[in-house]
Amino acid sequence: MKVEGGFDFGDGEGYERVDNIADAALSGYRDAYKDVSITKDDISYYTYALLHSLEYRERFAADLQKSLPRIPKVQDFHGFATAGRKLANLHLDYERAEPCKGIVETVSGDASATPPSELYRVAKMKIPKVKGQADRSTIVYNTRVKLTNIPEEAYRYQLGARSAIEWIIDRYQVKVDKASGIVNDPNDWSDNPRYIIDLLKRIVTVSLETMKIVDSLPALDILE
Repeated sequence: MKVEGGFDFGDGEGYERVDNIADAALSGYRDAYKDVSITKDDISYYTYALLHSLEYRERFAADLQKSLPRIPKVQDFHGFATAGRKLANLHLDYERAEPCKGIVETVSGDASATPPSELYRVAKMKIPKVKGQADRSTIVYNTRVKLTNIPEEAYRYQLGARSAIEWIIDRYQVKVDKASGIVNDPNDWSDNPRYIIDLLKRIVTVSLETMKIVDSLPALDILE
């Protein structure tokens, strides 16, 4: 049996869809909006968009710090559902996003004399400081490669307490487990020597597109 997401349980019975939305919840939404066309997928996308809403996060900030998020029903259900579908597709397909074309990639020395596997090898990326202040328009990729002209707007997209860009910088570095001595090397995760640098550029694109969608979300007019 296979379920959505590609997990194969080997019995050859084909695909089985598993919903995380209860039938009672579906009925509740259809009743609230007087709309029998609403599907469970619509509710999932609606919820995903709502959780990205800056107005929602601000209004319920105190509650979100101490309990599970509560999902209110707002006036423009389909506006949120449509935005949620766009966000989900964007985030699920992040590896296929176009690398941000405005980023300038600078290589010191003779790039043609260095194999790509070495030229684009990552140890630990960093955001440099200028006069004690982080210059987030620049990322030092390694000792040879630097990225500049990164839009400040891209850092608005947060994954928890840090931006998606900073998450990638932290995640894609060579680390050694102190207890076992095992080396976790992201350079081994792909045969494409440019995978990490292009992924970073893709995440900038995803971040910018995410905030465009988030900024255009409908108002949080909660149903009575």
